[in-house]
Amino acid sequence: MVIGAGLGGLSAAIHLAAGGRDVVVVEARDVPGGCCGTARTGRPGRPGEYRFDTGPSVLTMPEVLAETFGAAGADLDSVLPLRRLDPFYRLAFHDGTRLDVVGGAERMAGNVRELCGPAEAARYLRFRHRLGEMFEAEWSSFIDADMTRLRGMARPYALLRLAAAGGFRRLDRFVAAHLTDERLVRAHTFQSLYVGLPPHKALAIYAVVAHMDTVGGVYFPERGGMHAVPHALATVAEKAGASIHYGVRADRVETGADGVAAVRLDTGERIRASSVVVACDLPRAHAGLLPEAARDWRLRRPRYSPSCLVMHFGLDRRLPGRAHHTLHFGREWGGVFSALSAGRPQPDPSLLVTYPESDETAAPSGHSTLSVLEPAPNLAGGADWDRLAPQLEDRLLGRLADLGYGDLSGAPGATFDPPAWARLGHSAGTPFALDHRFRQTAWFRPSGRSRRVPGLHFAGMYTAPGVGVPPALISGRLAAARILEGAR
Repeated sequence: MVIGAGLGGLSAAIHLAAGGRDVVVVEARDVPGGCCGTARTGRPGRPGEYRFDTGPSVLTMPEVLAETFGAAGADLDSVLPLRRLDPFYRLAFHDGTRLDVVGGAERMAGNVRELCGPAEAARYLRFRHRLGEMFEAEWSSFIDADMTRLRGMARPYALLRLAAAGGFRRLDRFVAAHLTDERLVRAHTFQSLYVGLPPHKALAIYAVVAHMDTVGGVYFPERGGMHAVPHALATVAEKAGASIHYGVRADRVETGADGVAAVRLDTGERIRASSVVVACDLPRAHAGLLPEAARDWRLRRPRYSPSCLVMHFGLDRRLPGRAHHTLHFGREWGGVFSALSAGRPQPDPSLLVTYPESDETAAPSGHSTLSVLEPAPNLAGGADWDRLAPQLEDRLLGRLADLGYGDLSGAPGATFDPPAWARLGHSAGTPFALDHRFRQTAWFRPSGRSRRVPGLHFAGMYTAPGVGVPPALISGRLAAARILEGAR
């Protein structure tokens, strides 16, 4: 049985069903997706209706999706056609300059040359090679690998290879040792926020995230936006034999003498199960869903990632010339991370603006949508969000107007702040789960398997490999593999 039809849970369901197991998935919401959600404004079929992706907007490593579908004999291009964005990102700096991150080493080096000069372009090509070495050193040994046992980290050759690539330095120092233009350094360190850490605290192993999106590329579904990803996963899971029940909440995982015995639902139904994959918010699951014996010492003092303020807008116009993803860097850099660490809003935040112009299903003809993400403190910092939220929203609207997006104050849309994320079931009001400090990485992250409750497994962002679409899918595959191999 799988609890939660997010990316991790659906991945587990596909692999288990493809492996010949009887699979039941229960999902409290009415649609699949979990964190990869969707929201609408206006009335269906009317000119004022807009649809927004409320979860991840950056899709990398499509081969992980292809492997997930392929486990059940489905073809990625058939069930979920993707387009590679061009540019992957547009980086807009506070001094008015910009850099388009594009595919191909020489093409990208040409953009760097135009912005930073030939010497920096040569340094960039050498750095790009180092990123590739880092990725190769990490992927098979530490990302795409089961870390439920300590010996999973005890791989001397892999660790030496990772150390030789510079993986145990601090990210900001690692990048600055290869690149000298501050704009290019920012372009390859902002990704540390994806793992909940500032560049001066993140290990250089997380340069692998920069490799995934600046070298590997960023993709987007041809239709249906990012929410098309869980819909396609759910369709493939059901065709493989899994049964998915929406609008049903798991109340309690019951155990017997041999471990997991059943799952009690909010309908009163009791479903017998010898194995359960819990793929939902883990701290909340430990607050009542899971037996006391399932407690993991790694969650005694969880350190959560920062949260975010996201504003979605329905536009009655198109925005010609805009990239799908634009990162507007603030003037400040180091100080903004210190503010987040202290539980305060950033004084001069960088903004990620997503303009999915190619998604014709998001808005009426001639219209479009726009989504803006600003990093924000999570609820653990104790901020007064009743007071803070309107201030930050007004500031963000003013910043967008200054950046040339016009007056969006009257546009229909939706807003998600930390209290809203908490209402959606995210602990500490952050959709980014635990941060990726060393003590919450790999084996030190909450285990993918309960050692004291045989048959109980976990998938999703709270387990290794961690946050992001590819890691969530991998976590589901790893959970399924343990079950199929007979691990109780």
